[in-house]
Amino acid sequence: MPHNLVELIAQGEGIRLEFKSTIHTAYRIARTLTAFSNTVGGLLVIGVSDDGKVPGVESEMHEMQKIEKATDFLIDPAISVSYEVAIHEGRKVILIDVPESEDKPHYALDEQGNRTIYIRSKDKSIPTNRLILSGDEAPDNQLLQSPNVRNLIQYLRKNETITVGRFAQLVNISGSRAGKLLHQLSEQGLLLLQDKQRPIRFSLKTSE
Repeated sequence: MPHNLVELIAQGEGIRLEFKSTIHTAYRIARTLTAFSNTVGGLLVIGVSDDGKVPGVESEMHEMQKIEKATDFLIDPAISVSYEVAIHEGRKVILIDVPESEDKPHYALDEQGNRTIYIRSKDKSIPTNRLILSGDEAPDNQLLQSPNVRNLIQYLRKNETITVGRFAQLVNISGSRAGKLLHQLSEQGLLLLQDKQRPIRFSLKTSE
């Protein structure tokens, strides 16, 4: 089903949507594609700048060559994407649809051959050392309805990330209990763990 470009631009970037005026290198775009695959999937729109302006792309083939290099050679395991071309006020825009992967985690390779896992947090692609894969079970509803978790979700809808220490302060519990609860919610697929930074941070997986 074709995407409505005007609606996408009005929506703005988020966990499932990223704009690029052009692809500078296949290595850099591999990070975004990997992050979408490792999180909830997403749409990469090439030919639209971060502020929603539409310069368009000069060459569809040139942009797609970099996408194909990223998906086939710079992401391990390789991923499959689909794309469509839209015309906006005479300018060509490419929309790359990246599904959430069943083969997580995927690693993006850099110019030195280093492998890094990326995830989406709000409108950014964030490196992490490991990806906690949730099982088939949905998050525990009783846990989700607890005041501590409700306060956490409310906080993360306004803020990109939270640390164990900040969560402990927020709901007035011990640091060890806060850490245990945050990791439990990561294992159930509600939160994403970002452990490339210190202190470790958590973000809301489903936040737009």
